[in-house]
Amino acid sequence: MSCPICQKRKAGRFCPAKAEKICPVCCGTEREVTIDCPADCAYLLSAHRYEEQHSRSLPANTPFLDVRLSSEIVHRHPQLLSGVAFTIAKFFAAQPATTDPDVLAALQGLAQSYKTLTAGIVYEQPPAPALQHGLYDSLAAFLSEAKQQPEKASLGSIKDGDIFQLLVFVFRMGLLRTNGRPRSRQFIEFLRGQFPGAQELKREESRIILP
Repeated sequence: MSCPICQKRKAGRFCPAKAEKICPVCCGTEREVTIDCPADCAYLLSAHRYEEQHSRSLPANTPFLDVRLSSEIVHRHPQLLSGVAFTIAKFFAAQPATTDPDVLAALQGLAQSYKTLTAGIVYEQPPAPALQHGLYDSLAAFLSEAKQQPEKASLGSIKDGDIFQLLVFVFRMGLLRTNGRPRSRQFIEFLRGQFPGAQELKREESRIILP
């Protein structure tokens, strides 16, 4: 039986996303590109393990690459950092079509908003795609509530500059955790591993829920 994707090579691997066998070449080249791979696919997990064994670096055109992150920023606001990551994991639990590029776009847009805010300018430019915009709004709501009611989550005084640096930190972490494929969820799966309880939360619960 020939591969249903290329119509040339012999189908030899069962693809859970396609519910049929495809050839190894198409499995490798179309994985997380045209194929929306489930997180528990054995071939996907094997590929991710291989990728994680090789270090990655930030591309030269990475946004905010000129930003020097304070070595103390993560230690000063660990709960806020956890809240940002938890909000992403929780959003994915409700919107499983979300991909790493969606997360990165939302983080980049929100970081840009806070960058202008540190200069005393209120200017928001959320990404246009619905999922990216939705995640942007969820993160913005969490951060806004954290700033207004820090005592609700045992957070100290939070400055816009600190939030900007934290968002840049998570954005860079996402770039280094994902493999760059358009349908990759490698970074999201990392966050889900850190905050598995996000899948069980009801959407009506407070946005400030920290592990």
